[in-house]
Amino acid sequence: MRILKKYPNRRLYDTQQSAYVTLEDVRKMILTKDPVKVVDSKSGRDLTRSVLLQIIAEQEAEGHEPLLTNKVLEQVIRFYGDSMQGVLSRYLEQSMFTFLEQQELYQRRMREVLNANPIKLMQKLADQNISFLRSLLPGAPANMDAGAKGAPSANDAIEKPREP
Repeated sequence: MRILKKYPNRRLYDTQQSAYVTLEDVRKMILTKDPVKVVDSKSGRDLTRSVLLQIIAEQEAEGHEPLLTNKVLEQVIRFYGDSMQGVLSRYLEQSMFTFLEQQELYQRRMREVLNANPIKLMQKLADQNISFLRSLLPGAPANMDAGAKGAPSANDAIEKPREP
């Protein structure tokens, strides 16, 4: 964890690099999933939340689309001091983690699709479509696979139409 000290002049000092850093530097640390903790240089009080909120405010001031609408922020403010404050906090955190897991799963599947052999992928999709269409035919055996005897599959060569 990177420990950053915040001085009364509002400058941030990275104790690992022994150098002053900007809020943009802190944002980049977060983007690279480098955990940070910001402490007051005199009292040692944890200032991480206020610095993170400051980064969010600066992102929005620079024209980035807000993640939280005014209505959502108003609702969050109403929960402060409420008996459900802790519940909401845990719910929002868990929702974010679930969203991130789903996003990673989606990205992984997209990489698999993009890295796959396109011809094999199209053959697989065609075979699945043929199997699905067969399942819709009345009287067709439910276990009839694509490519079964007498039925064309995506792997079969396309034949020229027969002339009468």
